Amino acid sequence: MAKDYWFNTQTREVEEGRQSDWRNLMGPYPTREAAQRALETAHENTERWDEEDRRWREGDDADDDQR
Repeated sequence: MAKDYWFNTQTREVEEGRQSDWRNLMGPYPTREAAQRALETAHENTERWDEEDRRWREGDDADDDQR
């Protein structure tokens, strides 16, 4: 069975298998390395989504050209 990894936002440590309260966890992630990057990945996603929202609000959605 594949192991899941979780990033604990309170301790800032990676857990193998869910060990802590859900309120303190991000994941699951397929690898320890992915879990270690949880905050960085979340930041990158938020930046990308904020930019997509900005373009959508301004009517400048580049994805429309691809549909």
